[in-house]
Order: sequence, then C-alpha cells, then structure tokens
Amino acid sequence: MQESPKKISRKDRGRLNGGLFSAIAMVALTVSGAGLASWYLETADQGQFGGVFEAEATTLSFSAETVATLPNLEVDFQDALPAKTVVRKIGTLRRNSTLNATLEKLGAERTEAATALQSLYDKDLLDPRRLRAGLKIEAHFDEMNGQLVAISLRDAPERGVLSKRLSDGRFFATDLNVQAIPTVRRIATQIESSIYQAALNDGALDQQVADFADIFAYDIDFQREIHPGDEFEIVYETFVDERGNSVRSGEVLYAALNGRALNKGFYRHTPEDTGTPDYFTDEGKSATRFLMRTPINGARLSSRFGRRRHPISGYTRMHKGTDFAAPRGTPIFAAGNGVVERASRYGGYGHYVRIQHANGYETAYAHLSRYGPRIRKGRRVRQGDVIGYVGSTGASTGPHLHYEVLVNGRHVNAMTLRLPTGRTLEGDLLEAFQTRRAEIDSLRLAQGAEIEVAALETAETTFTP
Repeated sequence: MQESPKKISRKDRGRLNGGLFSAIAMVALTVSGAGLASWYLETADQGQFGGVFEAEATTLSFSAETVATLPNLEVDFQDALPAKTVVRKIGTLRRNSTLNATLEKLGAERTEAATALQSLYDKDLLDPRRLRAGLKIEAHFDEMNGQLVAISLRDAPERGVLSKRLSDGRFFATDLNVQAIPTVRRIATQIESSIYQAALNDGALDQQVADFADIFAYDIDFQREIHPGDEFEIVYETFVDERGNSVRSGEVLYAALNGRALNKGFYRHTPEDTGTPDYFTDEGKSATRFLMRTPINGARLSSRFGRRRHPISGYTRMHKGTDFAAPRGTPIFAAGNGVVERASRYGGYGHYVRIQHANGYETAYAHLSRYGPRIRKGRRVRQGDVIGYVGSTGASTGPHLHYEVLVNGRHVNAMTLRLPTGRTLEGDLLEAFQTRRAEIDSLRLAQGAEIEVAALETAETTFTP
C-alpha cells in the first residue's frame, strides 16, 4: 500500500537534507515560474528552507528521481546564481584547449571542474565534440573558501546551461532559456569613410552591414562607387533580452542608398507564389539580378577587362576577365543559377570552375586555392553558393580571383554588362507587397523617417515585426 503523503511543519524544516529540499524547490519552480529560481539556487546550499518560502506545509508524493524529469527552468543567468559571497570569473575557450583546462586556469580544482562539466554531459546539455574556440564560460566561487559553486555558459544565442553545486557536493545541471524580445531599429546617416564604419558607429552589427551589401550587390560597386556625403538607411529586426542586451540579429526590413552613383531603396518581402524572401523596390521590382557583378565580398579590383601588359609574360594582350585581389581562402560565390561545366586544373588558370547559365551565359573563376563543397562537373548550383576559394594557382603573381563572363561564347566586360533584371510583381502579388511595404514604412515613420502619409494608407495598425 502506498504511504499517504506527509506534511512538513516549520519545526521540521531545518532537518531536511539537500536532496529533499531540491525536489520541493523544483516543484515550486515548475508551478510558480522563474521568480523563485534565484532563491532556490541561493538556499540549496543551506539544506533548509529560507525565509522567502512562507508556505505552511508542502506535500510530497514523488521520489527524488522525479526531479530529473521535470521541465527546464526558464531563468536568467545572473538571477539563477547566488548573489552573496560569490566571486565570478570569466574565461575563454582557446584553440586546442578544453573546458576542463579553462576552468582550472580560472581557479577551479580539477576534480570539481570535471564533476560540474560531467553533470552537463550526462544530461546531453553540452556536447564536448562541438565546442568552438572563443566560447565564454563563467565560473562562480565561494568567496570564503574558494570552492567552485557553479559554472554557466551560453552555447547558443538564446540558450545557456548551468551546473550548480548542491549541499551534498553533487552538481545539478539545467539549461537556461533566454527570452528573446523582438524589436526594430533604424539607422540613417551620412557616409564619411565607409558604410561599414558609419553603420557600426550608429549601433549596427557586422551582420546588418553584410546583409546591406548583399541587397545592393547587383547595383553598385562598394569599393569604387561609394563617396563621402552619400547617405544610407537600414531598418532591421533585432532580438534583446529582458535587460535590453542584444541576443541575436534578425532580418534587414528596408535598405536604401542615396548617393552619386545610385538612389534606390528595397523592402523585404516574401511572395506567396515562391515562399522565398527577396527585396523589392517600391514598384515591386526585385533586387536580385540574373548574375552578380562581383561574386566575392571584400575584394579589391586589381585588373580590369581589356588590353593590358601581362605581368608574367610581358606581352600586351587582351585580358578577358576582371581580377579581384583578396586574401587566400576568401569564399567565391556562384554568380547565378546554373550547372558546373568544369571543375579542374586548366593550364595557366590553375584550379578553375566554369558554370553554364541560361540564355547563353557562362561564368568562369580561375586561380582557386581549392573547390567548394561537392563542386564537380554536372553539379547544379544556385546563385550565392560557395564554388571555391581565392588562391594563386596557375600563372598568377598573388592570391586573387580572375572572373570571366561569356555570352554565346564571347567574352564580355562583367563590370559594364547590362544584366537581365529579376522579376517584377504584378496583380495580387503586387497588392500583397504594397501592404507589406506600407507596414515597413509605418515602422520607419515611427523612428523618424520622413515618409509621405499617403503611402501609409494600407498599413495595418496592429502590425508586429
């Protein structure tokens, strides 16, 4: 016969051991939410109930093993750790090192470090085989005796893990889910030296700058067509925690450039017929073109299309492509959708890839250090796929990409070629885009952008990014 649950009086609280207390506190957490998490972790060391928990009695009707099956706690890193007499030290996982070694350098005793980490491994909260250099780990020590109290680390933007010492010396492991709150930010400023520096100065991250460059990759050469005094705007999603700290970046909703070479803006929209996000002008014309003019990021144009004196042979002859100088190993992208015609060494071109596109277009990429994943003859690729990496193979004086575009077998200048445009939305698809455009303009207006009110008539006032 199952024994009837017993009630615990105030008188008996001080006699409870750490394991029993942990089980009770865990039940309180699953019912009451994260508010008691800090109290639970602070008082677990004492092996007794603290003054925060004022219930007259608590009923237990489960075994201690049940604790392992309870839901994960949704608590914040700092709130989940003891607030008193605890010293926090932060370490970084270095290349060819281990978390154990990192904790020992922070001052943890070898056995305690191993025990704390093992509690995370046993619950599959952490995979030691997938840890990367640069990972931050926090170690918390008792200020009085230097004993390891807890370790915590965040292995994903919205997820962290915690291992906390209990009164009996064991470590209890759990994952910590960070609440990500969506918000929208807007940057609008003038360029002094570069878009990258101007955007960072206004609070953007590398990801927003990279996305901005991708959106305009078909329209402008950022190395040669951006000038001081040009203006740009970026409206983007970001996710923050309850303290307002950035957890992860979202998508760029709107990007605009107003300068000498270009005056254009693009809105992010996902057409219903394809389900694929793209960027469109206010008239519904896609930013995406048939081919990319520069299938590499951050490169310097080192040699143009046309007749030139060859740097190795010394003869003056036709240079049938465009050269982009870049560090060895820089990724090279497929300029458009197509099929790989060749991926092998090709005389003075060294490691070489040629792709056949629609309508008689071909692109070629030479002097590669190596090929991209699974790139071989007959392989179908999509625009933006990595097809190789910058090198200096073949007849080359240094690491660079030699890029060629051919139309019906004839070499043409990729920098001046008028490329076929992307799609233009029509009918119901255009109407859906116009509604989305108005929603984004409402967000821009709320953050200081100057927009004609008439353009916002179809905006939904309840729109949430």
